[in-house]
Amino acid sequence: MKSLQHLHTFGLPAHCTDIVSIKTVQDAHDFIAQYRDKPYYLLGQGSNTAFVADYQGTVVEVALKGISVNESPRAFTLDVAAGEGWHDLVVWCLARDIKGLENLALIPGTVGAAPIQNIGAYGVEVERFIESVQYIDLASNQLQRIACHDCQFGYRDSIFKGELWQKALIVGVRFSIPKDWQPVVTYGELAALHSPSAQDIFNKVVDVRQAKLPDPRMLGNAGSFFKNPIISATAFAALQKQWPKVPSYPLETGEIKIPAAWLIDQLGFKGQFEGGIRCHPNQALVLTNAEQGTGEQLLTLARRIKSAVEEQFNVVLEHEVQLIGAKGKVVL
Repeated sequence: MKSLQHLHTFGLPAHCTDIVSIKTVQDAHDFIAQYRDKPYYLLGQGSNTAFVADYQGTVVEVALKGISVNESPRAFTLDVAAGEGWHDLVVWCLARDIKGLENLALIPGTVGAAPIQNIGAYGVEVERFIESVQYIDLASNQLQRIACHDCQFGYRDSIFKGELWQKALIVGVRFSIPKDWQPVVTYGELAALHSPSAQDIFNKVVDVRQAKLPDPRMLGNAGSFFKNPIISATAFAALQKQWPKVPSYPLETGEIKIPAAWLIDQLGFKGQFEGGIRCHPNQALVLTNAEQGTGEQLLTLARRIKSAVEEQFNVVLEHEVQLIGAKGKVVL
């Protein structure tokens, strides 16, 4: 068995049968042909995955690299390999005066993972820039390309977490970034910026994220553990009646987004331990591997939080982090 502790930012003591690194599209085709009938799990940088038990299969590191850009009068078209670091891409773009991704600075993970989660922050989600995603169909071992409008993007969701979960190996993403740049500063701390440049927004986002979120290199974690729940206007009215100060963000659909961190904080979970796993004392949405915790302890604390929130607020939390057990995906 090979250790997975260094391959996911939670740093839990898990193992797997084998670890394989894929660096080219041909490597991917060869791997799929060889392992077609064997269990395996596709992994980027492990920043949104927690191995909560020994995985009974092969873990595949997707490490394809490369960025190419084509320019038209209206937009930049970028073809980016799945193994490129997401934050590295944001920095690369700003250095070339390609503006638009700055709100998504310092989000951990790879470019290939970005469409899976439909990563987003500070009023921007990556789907607005994705033109298409290139992947290998694991059943046929054929290279495919799926257009943005077919990716079923939603809040931290996509077809790659549903219909194509573990059925597609993403090898690259094509982005279309308009030259007609407009700053998005309507969300959170960015609202205090006045006529900012893209670099100003980038700097602010980096400062805020570094202040709020623990560095996984220093304290094991996978960022926000739970999604912010989205509830109906009727459900929100009932919640607000009992909790008048509940923060809320109205959506175009008429639904309301509630900060999961606020719900968790009201129940006093900040700083609480379950074995070596701790709810961060400054950010209730982040669970950390504070003292050599285990996967079972992580699941126990996460389930306690989920159960308490549902009981108190009648709101069901969903975990944002991919939890992987012996046979694959684990659901709280």
